[in-house]
Amino acid sequence: MNASQEDLTSRGYGAVLWEPDDKTVRDARITRFMTWLADGRGPRFAGYEELWQWSVTHPASFWAAVWDYFEVLGEWDHDAASVLTGGTMPDVHWFSGATLNYARNALRTAWIDPDRPAIIFDSERSRAGALTYAQLAAEVARVARGLRALGVGRGDRVAALLPNVPEAIIGLLATASLGAIWSSCSPDFGASSVTDRFAQIEPKVLIACDGYGYAGKEYSRAAMLAEVVEALPGLSGVILVNVLSRGDDPPQTPPAHEGAARPPVPPGPPGGTAVAWEDLGAAAAGGPHEPEFEEVPFEHPLWVVYSSGTTGLPKPIMHGHGGVVLEHLKALAFHQDLRPGDVFTWYTTTGWMMWNYLAGGLLAGVTIVLYDGSATYPDTGRLWQLAATHGVTYLGVGAPYLVACMKAGLAPGADADLSSLRGIGSTGSPLPPEGFDWVYQRVKPDLLLGSFSGGTDVCTGFVGPNPLLPVRSGVISGRCLGAKVEAYDDDGKPVIGQVGELVITVPMPSMPVGFWNDPDGARYRESYFDTYPGVWRHGDWIEIRPDGGCVIYGRSDATLNRGGVRMGTSEFYRVVEAWPEVADSLVVDTGRLGSDDGKLILFVVPAEGCELDDDLKGKLRAALRAQLSPRHVPDEIHQVPGIPRTLSGKKLEIPVRKILLGTEPERAADPHSLADPEVLGFFGRFRAGAS
Repeated sequence: MNASQEDLTSRGYGAVLWEPDDKTVRDARITRFMTWLADGRGPRFAGYEELWQWSVTHPASFWAAVWDYFEVLGEWDHDAASVLTGGTMPDVHWFSGATLNYARNALRTAWIDPDRPAIIFDSERSRAGALTYAQLAAEVARVARGLRALGVGRGDRVAALLPNVPEAIIGLLATASLGAIWSSCSPDFGASSVTDRFAQIEPKVLIACDGYGYAGKEYSRAAMLAEVVEALPGLSGVILVNVLSRGDDPPQTPPAHEGAARPPVPPGPPGGTAVAWEDLGAAAAGGPHEPEFEEVPFEHPLWVVYSSGTTGLPKPIMHGHGGVVLEHLKALAFHQDLRPGDVFTWYTTTGWMMWNYLAGGLLAGVTIVLYDGSATYPDTGRLWQLAATHGVTYLGVGAPYLVACMKAGLAPGADADLSSLRGIGSTGSPLPPEGFDWVYQRVKPDLLLGSFSGGTDVCTGFVGPNPLLPVRSGVISGRCLGAKVEAYDDDGKPVIGQVGELVITVPMPSMPVGFWNDPDGARYRESYFDTYPGVWRHGDWIEIRPDGGCVIYGRSDATLNRGGVRMGTSEFYRVVEAWPEVADSLVVDTGRLGSDDGKLILFVVPAEGCELDDDLKGKLRAALRAQLSPRHVPDEIHQVPGIPRTLSGKKLEIPVRKILLGTEPERAADPHSLADPEVLGFFGRFRAGAS
């Protein structure tokens, strides 16, 4: 799969849109880290490339330096030999003998600057407010008392079915403080999707909401909650958080509910207890009002997050306390350049790993903003108004949101006060060059636009932004510290300036400590290490440019192979979705892997008020011919009502390909893993052999 530097430039990639000035470089936290290292603690580096090379050539020294630089709260004897032990991946271990607790590190600001805002919360409804670090710590202590009273201890699982509200963050920290293991799902998941996840980990306690609001509507989850509780026989308690019932009289802090009418708490699980969130810990009112922390080994599980689960049960991925603390401190401080007192948000739900990443902002002493609702209600500019209202300094969104704003003709820089905004993060899918250009033309010319790529698997980005490097159109700035990302060719050799299989060849501490209920690690090995033993294969196409920049081309298992020319789907979508008449699209190559004997079929969702007529089909074919190649002109173009996506928003090319080759829709993907199962079912009419 070839893509020369000239090819990229001719397709709009690589134009410099932003460069750091001397002050930006001097003040960057990553510069201060290099200065700290040079002061007798490590090597002296001339720039980022040298620092990155050291971080992946001497990973033990680098990650030990991260621990020391951020003064991680924990016990470690500083034995260099204990930092990274074992053989090849995945048979490695980090910081053997060290102990710490994620929640202690997340709440350390409560004892340094207790009145600093920790959480700002906002929503479509009127519920909004803030919590200082001191108030957050007190709430964590209260909820931890309540969990302990329900029998939760070290290693037990606490599951949560909550929107992006303060109770979710409080529950995570309270659970972690006990050495218990957290796991969360968004309440818009169906009952089967929830039980497919939570039943695997057998939680002791479930924290759940009565419902949620989205796009101007309210959705009760009472019936769904009853189904979930029935499917989790090991529960000893259910904790109810009233989201809908709070009406138009929101508390300034979550527990301030005195005098408010509350609906009855539903019956608890058989043999268990049901308790309202506000009453949690009340029976132990004489207990500690500051959190107590169970110190746990570095690799002790902190939480379980889940893969999309389109072809089977979602993989329950465990990350450890220590790996998350170090990785999130590094990513937030060095790559996003966040500083104590900054205001940071990422539009997310509790069912996406970006929620876990957003929670990590507390490790860096920033104020995190939680938004509960639709990003495009009452209009597409909702998140820009959110940023203006709360003085957000770093706004994280999915790449499709930026593209939607661009296609809607928005000019947020003119319409909202974004004077505090220093950075924008983009993830979820590749951001096309036009999206980069729009940000700098219509949002703000002097901010750091950080396109990230990573995954739930590592709960971070491994290629991303950098305040020391320029931002180039359509290009991710570079490989992140400690992440030895490489592009492998067909022979499993690293290549530069060519598109190849994205692999990681050096271990990272935020890689999973394992999958739940996978005692011999077989499922974990099969997921990442089967193709290249000892090397992590991520499943994406990447090109690493000679200047260190990176371009992601989409999933490697969804490659378009036409006439011997392979191309990732992101390039195809960029051309098709640039047309204002197109709201969304999906492309599938039905040929066998390694051949071009099938058809190239394009599915289009027209924009509102448009339809897929012969004129639009002709425009799309002409654009693909001119901007990609004659080989990439679709054999067929069809109008569809929607594009099938996972619950986290990923397009489902592979299940659609299976359907086109004859598989029945209900067997092509687990419907419980889909945002809208009916959309995938629609593609059954295109199935081979369908009448």
